[in-house]
Amino acid sequence: MRRTVIIGLVLATAACAGDRVASDTPTAAGFSSIPARHYGLGRAATPAEVAALDIDVGPDGEGLPAGSGTATLGADIYQKKCAMCHGPKGLGMPPAFPLIISRDPKAEGFKFASDPKLPKSIGNYWPDATTVFDYVRRAMPLLQPGSLTNDEVYALTAYLLAANEVIPMSATLDSASLMQVKMPYRDKFVPDDRRGGREVK
Repeated sequence: MRRTVIIGLVLATAACAGDRVASDTPTAAGFSSIPARHYGLGRAATPAEVAALDIDVGPDGEGLPAGSGTATLGADIYQKKCAMCHGPKGLGMPPAFPLIISRDPKAEGFKFASDPKLPKSIGNYWPDATTVFDYVRRAMPLLQPGSLTNDEVYALTAYLLAANEVIPMSATLDSASLMQVKMPYRDKFVPDDRRGGREVK
């Protein structure tokens, strides 16, 4: 039923636009060719634009850039650029901004299956420390994503991990040391080792 409705919208749109639709237009039985239309919008991204967005970091640390930062410096950056949303102690501001710092004893031991309401934070739920770096670097701060330097991201990552009691507050992180951090409940997750959308056999 849904596909029939969508097909009807496609045909109606084509008719309103004055497009000539071939006799083998889509029907509920299946799709066939639709004349290509070019609206002249946008342009191809430049290599520099692609490079600026191609900054993802894998769970194994692949893609981590040069740089370093201390948890102490990260605490200062957090108060200036993160606390407005996540709260000064990282307890979040529901419903929009989640808790990110907590080691609530009730949630320790990975008991979320028995009580889904237990608070999930970086320290008791995230499987990979490198994901903290990746997410902060690409998506934070909310209103200025991508504005942090690599050193600032390392410092923030160090602070968030230290505040969640994963590493000491005296820690300094760089690519090598970050890859050595083992999250407390990493073994509770099943890694997705598929490549290209196909299961590895």
